[in-house]
Amino acid sequence: MRRKSTAGRFAERILTGVDDAGVEERVVIWIERKPGALWAVGRAVNPQHRPTDEPRHDDYVFEGYELEDALEAANGTLEDDVSVLEQDGNTAKVKPFLRDELLKPLERYFFGRASA
Repeated sequence: MRRKSTAGRFAERILTGVDDAGVEERVVIWIERKPGALWAVGRAVNPQHRPTDEPRHDDYVFEGYELEDALEAANGTLEDDVSVLEQDGNTAKVKPFLRDELLKPLERYFFGRASA
């Protein structure tokens, strides 16, 4: 069975708005763990229209070894997109990425179980 390319994602936010032409647009922002102990933050616009769920190289806005740096990059990206949505009149609330939500999947990644 082919591994789904989103399997390494530890957290994800999906924002829905409209583009300049008034057509619905979906923005997906995620934090994933890559081989080599690398954290990555990705951002893709309308990935549902792509022929594959494999992220493109230019989807990544951050790669690094520190979890706090990944959280900062992800939340900065999220804030920018939420700001645009608010300018368009969208008042939906979006949760920021939190360290605790990444620790449980990280523990499963290493130990195959979640903490209590």
